[in-house]
Formats: sequence, structure tokens, C-alpha cells
Amino acid sequence: MKVSIRNTTKKGILTMTTSTATHTLLRAEGFSCPSCVAKIEKQVGRLKGVENVKVHFASSRIEIDHDAERVSVDDLVTAVAKAGYKATPSAF
Repeated sequence: MKVSIRNTTKKGILTMTTSTATHTLLRAEGFSCPSCVAKIEKQVGRLKGVENVKVHFASSRIEIDHDAERVSVDDLVTAVAKAGYKATPSAF
């Protein structure tokens, strides 16, 4: 889990935003070209609550930083399926 705190001052008012991200790993099946990477990253990145998506073509691994209160692992798997690929949660 990653926690980041951002302070901003606007018109003399201090605002603090706290973001808690969960790091989820998925294993994907069915993609065979580097352009598939962009397709998956775009589809998953559209979900509200997803902060970062990185697809590793050679290992078929998808790393996602997301707010678990806004988007679940099932939501992530469904987004990969909408891109045309099968994904399952992975421990590594």
C-alpha cells in the first residue's frame, strides 16, 4: 500500500488530500503484440480510482495502483476482459 499526501494552498486556505493506493498484480492471457499493451493500459486506466497501470509484455504481468474502495480486483479483471484479454489475480 502506498500513501501520498499533497498539500495545496489556495487563497490562504491549506488543503490536504490523502491518497491510499493498493498495488494489484494480474496475469494476462491472449495478447501477442506490443500494441495489446496500450489497449489494456487504456481500458484499465479509464476506471475511476485507478492511479497507474503498467503492462509487462514479456511476462504477461499487469501492475495496477488503485483505490480499493473505488475499484475492486474484479473490476480490474473485467476491464481487461473488455479489452479482449483474460486476466487473473497473481501473487507475483
